[in-house]
Amino acid sequence: MNVTLETVIGDIVDRDENTADIFLESGMHCITCPVSRMETVEEAAMVHGVDADELVARLNRYFAEKEKK
Repeated sequence: MNVTLETVIGDIVDRDENTADIFLESGMHCITCPVSRMETVEEAAMVHGVDADELVARLNRYFAEKEKK
């Protein structure tokens, strides 16, 4: 999976539930919120004061490492 700023959080978590930990560690506890089903990474990061580019990079590293296994 290639995560972008426009990727919906719910789609990421649906793809791999373990990504919830990345969101939680970043201070984004919105993954259980119904809005996360429609909210993009960029939108949620802005609301929670999280660096969206850093979060996207971290999620993409996670998926890249997972594909190597």
